[in-house]
Amino acid sequence: MLDTLNAIDSFVWGPPLLVLLIGTGLMLTIRLHLLQVFKLPKALKLIFTAKNQGDGDVDSFKALCTALAATVGTGNIVGVATAVHAGGPGAIFWMWMAAFVGMATKYAEGCLAVKYRTVDKNGDIAGGPMYYIENGLGKKYKPLAFLFAFFGVLVAFFGIGTFAQVNSIVEITRLTTSIPVEYTAIVLTILVAAITIGGLQSIARVASKIVPAMAVIYVVSTVAFLVVFADQIPAAVEQIITCAFTPTAAAGGF
Repeated sequence: MLDTLNAIDSFVWGPPLLVLLIGTGLMLTIRLHLLQVFKLPKALKLIFTAKNQGDGDVDSFKALCTALAATVGTGNIVGVATAVHAGGPGAIFWMWMAAFVGMATKYAEGCLAVKYRTVDKNGDIAGGPMYYIENGLGKKYKPLAFLFAFFGVLVAFFGIGTFAQVNSIVEITRLTTSIPVEYTAIVLTILVAAITIGGLQSIARVASKIVPAMAVIYVVSTVAFLVVFADQIPAAVEQIITCAFTPTAAAGGF
């Protein structure tokens, strides 16, 4: 079983997918005329000046917080450490490159999600890739939309949505406070259920309270580390650049 899973993993995260991900991001970056560079000032301005009330399920600030909740988290800490361990310092360079072109991909995803979103029978707005695959490409692509939704559920259950985050939380809690894993798991289950059962508005409401504090702590902590180790930054950047152009670094970063 382990050999089979390793073979599947090697294929899924092999050159075809990496070329597809980076290639799509590069294509969109060109087609959108370096949107992530030239429109960045406007994007940052809109965070504070966008109309905050509208006709949607959540206002713009809550929507931003909900999006950031899935972006600023364990992946930025545990994921980066794992990438550096796997590919060395040069892996950071390729994460920079993937993130840069990924901004264009993320923008395109957001535009399509809004353009092809639908309203369900309860009056709630629903959108995402499964909707713009079917509504944008046509009904004949409905099986592809179904597959995306199916695999998305599997990822949420067994991948980035649960195992990594929950494992990080329960292990840190156990190591620092000696609280048994079972107790932390019970509390997490109750809290997550209380938030998610309420639907999108409940999730957005909680995210708008937690995410700003989380983002501030994250940024302040990062800046503090950079200040404390300021004398080592030039050497670190040089090491990242010089170690970047190796197969191991590229694989670890991607």
